[in-house]
Amino acid sequence: MFSCVKPYEDQNYSALRRDCLRRKVLFEDPLFPATDDSLYYKGTPGPTVRWKRPKDICEDPRLFVDGISSHDLHQGQVGNCWFVAACSSLASRESLWQKVIPDWKEQEWDPEKPNAYAGIFHFHFWRFGEWVDVVIDDRLPTVNNQLIYCHSNSRNEFWCALVEKAYAKLAGCYQALDGGNTADALVDFTGGVSEPIDLTEGDFASDETKRNQLFERMLKVHSRGGLISASIKAVTAADMEARLACGLVKGHAYAVTDVRKVRLGHGLLAFFKSEKLDMIRLRNPWGEREWNGPWSDTSEEWQKVSKSEREKMGVTVQDDGEFWMTFEDVCRYFTDIIKCRLINTSYLSIHKTWEEARLHGAWTLHEDPRQNRSGGCINHKDTFFQNPQYIFDVKKPEDEVLICIQQRPKRSTRREGKGENLAIGFDIYKVEENRQYRMHSLQHKAASSIYINSRSVFLRTDQPEGRYVIIPTTFEPGYTGEFLLRVFTDVPSNCRELRLDEPPHTCWSSLCGYPQLVTQVHVLGAAGLKDSPTGANSYVIIKCEGDKVRSAVQKGTSTPEYNVKGIFYRKKLSQPITVQVWNHRVLKDEFLGQVHLTADPDDLQALHTLHLRDRNSRQPSDLLGTVAVHILSSTSLMAV
Repeated sequence: MFSCVKPYEDQNYSALRRDCLRRKVLFEDPLFPATDDSLYYKGTPGPTVRWKRPKDICEDPRLFVDGISSHDLHQGQVGNCWFVAACSSLASRESLWQKVIPDWKEQEWDPEKPNAYAGIFHFHFWRFGEWVDVVIDDRLPTVNNQLIYCHSNSRNEFWCALVEKAYAKLAGCYQALDGGNTADALVDFTGGVSEPIDLTEGDFASDETKRNQLFERMLKVHSRGGLISASIKAVTAADMEARLACGLVKGHAYAVTDVRKVRLGHGLLAFFKSEKLDMIRLRNPWGEREWNGPWSDTSEEWQKVSKSEREKMGVTVQDDGEFWMTFEDVCRYFTDIIKCRLINTSYLSIHKTWEEARLHGAWTLHEDPRQNRSGGCINHKDTFFQNPQYIFDVKKPEDEVLICIQQRPKRSTRREGKGENLAIGFDIYKVEENRQYRMHSLQHKAASSIYINSRSVFLRTDQPEGRYVIIPTTFEPGYTGEFLLRVFTDVPSNCRELRLDEPPHTCWSSLCGYPQLVTQVHVLGAAGLKDSPTGANSYVIIKCEGDKVRSAVQKGTSTPEYNVKGIFYRKKLSQPITVQVWNHRVLKDEFLGQVHLTADPDDLQALHTLHLRDRNSRQPSDLLGTVAVHILSSTSLMAV
């Protein structure tokens, strides 16, 4: 995972630390100085902020006091509960925080070796497809000797304040963290993929089946080391941070610190009664103000749970901001959940292993429509196909596919102002099995994401075997930006960018000829095939000038639906396209018949139902069955 961590802004932690120790000075970061420019990208400062080193704020400063936990954190003055919630989730996962806070034992203050301290720290974050090492000095913003941003329960514990400073440096300044996105922070801490879930739109509160499925997915994400957060949408500015009668706070990100099925009952009875409750433990970044409904810390519902089960769950009666709720209540009171799943790509794992394709791309402008790559969404039909296009294969009868696009994070600085995200999304089309060139006309839309001005957009979809094209776009045409496309499948998908619009002209074109015609053949299905006692197990092959496309076997039916497409760039126009139907058998496949297609571009009839014939070249006779074919031909190679 960390085979290659890139120094951020070419600042090498080890070299800078060695230099400071040699010169016996404390590090001062020239790229993120202790000035107002590191605090704000706009507006004027409020109270006078003084930048102080931990040794000037307290005695005996430490990175960690009594280890690291989700109880360490408190939100500061900036509206960054989303970041604190992400840190709370991170703190509950040792394997994850040790990646964000590398060699933490070496970075810890050592009272016995004060001369080994250089006032320099470094942290790892996943940014735009790679891990970066961010170096900072230890000067932190304070007012009246108090940290004004994220701080710990313990006055002398500084890990969260220092992680926040490194993250603010990435973002451009502290103010850039105001009103950010938990999903982004979870991804930056893990390199995972975040999936937002709208609980209201999905009607999870009243649909028990959907709710149970979501809980199982959350249980899986949590048990496999993923991070989860929950929030209640604030519709108006007055709603922000408004406390509801049930104790929950609107416009506020809560970290999910546990997901489990809780056994009800006492003693042996609990084991023989299989009654279990779906429960979630959450934490308020303020470190106080909890849920006061059923299963809150002091509620009588806990009497239904044995003492040993309560101890296992870590139930306390302190107002520490952490509390349990049933998943049904979570779906009733919360509006959004973000699951950040860690994508397991290790072959040495007992859990599902994913194959990841990761490609960098860009929306760019050009006067030539064939080179323009910023066409906007499908609403802009004239320019939509000018966008970047990526092809991938689903190689199983059906596969779960995870797709995520992330635009390059924007920094907010005094010089450049606030970095705004573009509204982005993507569509997925099922295309011909042998497509090698860019799409120029609409085909069957297999799935599409939402369009939103967030840093990343995610889609989980189940798709049948075949070839697909992903078209990532900005919502409006004419916008430019870089993006990262990540595609996860069960088996390698051979995902790659389609760069060419048509077959290229080569030195062989004058000798061997260049295509004069493009033909798309879509075999829909067959009817009345020669039957066997168990039904025909048939498949179809489309052949044209040495190129061929084969469908999957349709088992046990004499009226199969093949729904298979091929695209052919034809040089020999007099040579017909052949569609053959075969019956799959154990020893040798049986020929059921074929049809020849002239596929003339002047043929106005697109859909043909043709009788199968034998392979006698002189006088072919009809065989049992017909095949339905949709044909599209054009002399313009960019018509399909």
